[in-house]
Amino acid sequence: MKKLLLATVAAVAITGGASAQEVTLRVHHFLSADAPIQKGVLEPWAQKVEDQSGGRIDVQIYPSMQLGGKPPQLFDQARDGIVDISWTLLGYTPGRFPISEVFELPFLAGSATETTMALQDFQAKYLGDELRSVHPLLLHAPAAYKIHTRGTPVATMADLDGLKIRAPSRTMTDELNALGATAVGMPVPEVPQALTTGVIDGAVIPWEVFGSLRIEAMAKDHTEFGHENGGMSTSVMALVMNKGKYDSLPDDLKKVIDDNSGAALAAMAGAAFDQAEAEERQKALDAGGTVTIVSEADLPAWKEASQPVIDAWVKSMDKAGLDGQAMLNDAEAMLQAAPSN
Repeated sequence: MKKLLLATVAAVAITGGASAQEVTLRVHHFLSADAPIQKGVLEPWAQKVEDQSGGRIDVQIYPSMQLGGKPPQLFDQARDGIVDISWTLLGYTPGRFPISEVFELPFLAGSATETTMALQDFQAKYLGDELRSVHPLLLHAPAAYKIHTRGTPVATMADLDGLKIRAPSRTMTDELNALGATAVGMPVPEVPQALTTGVIDGAVIPWEVFGSLRIEAMAKDHTEFGHENGGMSTSVMALVMNKGKYDSLPDDLKKVIDDNSGAALAAMAGAAFDQAEAEERQKALDAGGTVTIVSEADLPAWKEASQPVIDAWVKSMDKAGLDGQAMLNDAEAMLQAAPSN
């Protein structure tokens, strides 16, 4: 009887210890479950985290704002512990992350891989303060955005006159206005309805989001810059974790999260978004879309018109006591040094 009692106590102790170490991570984002961020990044990431933790971490992904709120609230949902992890665009809260906006400046970004890998170096050097309220898992970017319009092809800047074009961020709003369009800010899930109702004539988005938005039938005219699949700007995307949740993990589970964060996750994200970019571009063309490429010879005029946006960002950094030109130079150098895919 004594042996049986001791065995029972030991079993309870072992079971209790295991239960105490089990962790559930709820991940919240604003796109559909078939979007590249979920299929190409979050689901493989979740599988790795669960496997490497020996099943002690359970990752639950909630797409399409299933846990409530609106896309601009996602960063604060993670910060405040409403969710454990969120994925969002930093530009959805204009002016809140001004340093990271350097990668959103006109004609700076390249492929998803280039911009994402450059962001890793830039984050380490400059973005600690902007992200101090959360535990960042990944900063990344899609391929540079193109202009997609409904019924009005854009081949020159003059073609933008009078067009209402969706913009994802403050920087791109300023850029579109500088180029002659009327920028309309909105999160990307609102684009299909806005196109259908005529609230906007087009949108600045990457190809990769086409599939999850189902807009290839609505926007048939597409404008790229400089070369095939060249773009005009991008957005900085962030996968962030509640600090308290991360700090509460035992050291070995923190290591699992760390081993699947930053540069390790960036390479996977860049590859997934570049692959989706190529696939969705082809699908849009197969659906009857046409592409106009603004030639390298014509690009200087677009860049000259956009230069005030760059100058304004540098000036705002200088006013904040930072060296805006040095940060811009660093971002450009990091992009040049980054692998293209």
